[in-house]
Amino acid sequence: MNEQEKLALLEDMLELDEGSLKPETNLDDIEEYDSMSKLSLIVLMQDEFGVKLSSDDVKSFKTIGDILGFMVES
Repeated sequence: MNEQEKLALLEDMLELDEGSLKPETNLDDIEEYDSMSKLSLIVLMQDEFGVKLSSDDVKSFKTIGDILGFMVES
């Protein structure tokens, strides 16, 4: 899965328009990135990549690029 496909997954999860996210996008600037979307992110990472995120992992994310760094297919 390439970076654009990963960004599309995140845009879909956050119900954002295609192409609206970039790796440098700050999560604090995304109104839709709230507690429910953080839970959705945990589920997405487990289902799509087999990655188990902890709450500390999620709290450490500052940009979309930080999330992309965890999106490694097992």
